Amino acid sequence: MSTNDAYDNLMERLGHPGSTRLRTIMEYVMTPEQAQMVATLPGTPAEVAQRTGFAEDKVRAELDALFFKGVTFPRGDFDKRESYRFARNTMQFHDANMATQQLDVVKDRKLFELWYDFCLNEWYPSVGNFMAQMPQSLMRVVPAYKAIKDLPDFLPCEDYRELLKAQELIAVVPCSCRYCTTAVGEHCELTKEEERWNCLQFGRGAEYAIKRGSGKKLSLDEALELLDKIEEDGLVHTWANSAMMTGVHTSCNCCRDCCMIYVPMDMVGVSIGKVWGKSRYQAEVDQDDCTGCQDCVERCLFDAIDMVKPEGSKKLKAVIDPEKCWGCGVCVVGCEPKALSLTLVRPVEHIPAAASS
Repeated sequence: MSTNDAYDNLMERLGHPGSTRLRTIMEYVMTPEQAQMVATLPGTPAEVAQRTGFAEDKVRAELDALFFKGVTFPRGDFDKRESYRFARNTMQFHDANMATQQLDVVKDRKLFELWYDFCLNEWYPSVGNFMAQMPQSLMRVVPAYKAIKDLPDFLPCEDYRELLKAQELIAVVPCSCRYCTTAVGEHCELTKEEERWNCLQFGRGAEYAIKRGSGKKLSLDEALELLDKIEEDGLVHTWANSAMMTGVHTSCNCCRDCCMIYVPMDMVGVSIGKVWGKSRYQAEVDQDDCTGCQDCVERCLFDAIDMVKPEGSKKLKAVIDPEKCWGCGVCVVGCEPKALSLTLVRPVEHIPAAASS
């Protein structure tokens, strides 16, 4: 297979045939010889050597190098790496390539610029249009623990601390979205990913991050401590849209200005509800306690809070739009006068049951 055919093959497999922007990324992260090897995957180094004519030792070394760059993925054991495959989709390639401590947002700015250009001009619009057709939300919002900890009857699957406790292995990696926006000078308004990582990985996802050196292992206590900081910053927890406690490999803690899910939905003008289900809760305001500081307006990712001047009041007060509230609790955590709270508005059945084993 020629070099051109190899890159073309890989772009087509990711669903972007003929994309000059994606091709530029591929040329940046792998040499023509590496692309020829990857284009023959899945397979073992011996099989790739037979298909390409390169020496087996060379193939093994190149596929291993691409594993650490987030281009190839071992099938089975991450240590032995006896067989490899290419990324299943663009999202996996995007995340694996950028969500790693091996990159620096200053030194590796060129790579981030290439991804940023491709995302905004090609991938995000197609992602938004695709997700707009989804019949139901694949993810759900998990309320901030600090916003529900004093409430009765919340479920284990909507208690983020319990979700963390259910995991056998936890790791944290840099958020690919926020690393990218930071590198190109579009810094996240909520947090500094270059100073503290916020993307959590579990199970095989965590093992992948640890073995590849893209992230680091966390103890439960470290994960719980990180949880507090995530909620203080105003990031929104997301989880698979079911009552399952395990089996999820990634749990994003999202912001609206960087997220590869939220940004595409905004670009195509479609509600995030096509992708994220609401929690069972909704924010409420005690206007007697509201000081009109507007901190909650700035923290809300869903444009659910307006400031109005109630009849007889000299001050603006916060008002919640129930249709726009996703029940994330971010506003509650950031409300100094404690005028905001979450209240239960949806039944247990709102969260789909976990699939039976």
